[in-house]
Amino acid sequence: MPKDGHTRLLDDSVTIQFQFYSEIWRRKLLRPSESAEPNEYFIFLRRTLLLTSLFMSSHIIALLGPGAMGSAMALRLFSSGAGPIMTNLDGRSEAAVKRAKASGMIHASYSEIIAKCTIIYSVVPPKEAGHVAEQILNAYKELAEVDRQDIIFADCNAVNPDTIKQMAQLFTGTKIRFLDGVIIGFPPSDTNNPGIYVSAHSDDLSALDVFTGISTKFGLYVIPLKGEGAGIGDASALKMSHAAIVKGTIGICAMSILAAQASSPATARGLLHAMSISQPAFLDIIVRLIPQMIPKAYRMAFEMEEVSGFVGGEASKTFEGIAKLFERVAEAHTTEKRGDDGDVDALLRFVDQSKKTLGSL
Repeated sequence: MPKDGHTRLLDDSVTIQFQFYSEIWRRKLLRPSESAEPNEYFIFLRRTLLLTSLFMSSHIIALLGPGAMGSAMALRLFSSGAGPIMTNLDGRSEAAVKRAKASGMIHASYSEIIAKCTIIYSVVPPKEAGHVAEQILNAYKELAEVDRQDIIFADCNAVNPDTIKQMAQLFTGTKIRFLDGVIIGFPPSDTNNPGIYVSAHSDDLSALDVFTGISTKFGLYVIPLKGEGAGIGDASALKMSHAAIVKGTIGICAMSILAAQASSPATARGLLHAMSISQPAFLDIIVRLIPQMIPKAYRMAFEMEEVSGFVGGEASKTFEGIAKLFERVAEAHTTEKRGDDGDVDALLRFVDQSKKTLGSL
């Protein structure tokens, strides 16, 4: 077998899974009296054969979205031996193109990606997720029927379950096996590897196994969501719940700091002192996460809108308000200059003062 960047042996963990399914199938044949419905034979056989065919084939990987997270994931895949990672750089800035190339990514049209790749990750800002899915589907439809192959398409973006279910419907009746994925944590680095939580329709568990095995083999940390009730929408629900807690908290902290500052600088100083004697753990959150939030506020605003749709009811208004706050910070980050004493200055000043306070506790 040629050992180029796209032809790999079975991952040990997936070999074990394959043996497990085969053993279940064998035992059912040997002891039919303990079997359930006859169609379970077909389900197990179909899953085993599909798992084998997908894993024994060569895998060429594409990752759409060469941002901070996407490029870091691509670099991890490339550095771990996955070969060049295909992506689409149409309309991307010079900085994005440079970052992509440094991460082992090569430009290709959507048609080329569909024709050549067997696994596609989508890692884009949430508001772009639907457009990317449509581009993939359109490129697939342009291929001649005879040229269409099984493709695993994992949408790894922060959208709510309803959005992801609508997206999954686009691929019904195609050979594109859609996975619902989310990324939690900071971009891959020497000291960090974010969790990629993935769920699938019950008919696509074999594709979930393949995606997990290939991704793990090439350095990513994938956690498949399986078991009772698991399906499309569950990974996204996890992301929305996590974002509501973590990013919602960041938004409320920023909102409260700006409200205190609007009252008076003395109020902001008083808030800092009150937090230091009652909730110093929140000061640590402010110090660590608000500086990271400011340049990402534009995309966090859309994410909070998705969270609002997820929680529904009266509670949704809370996250609509946080989304507006992030929009405000995003605009300030774009238009304000340091020293203008605007929103960004107020937030960063509170962060600096919090650092000093924590250091003295």
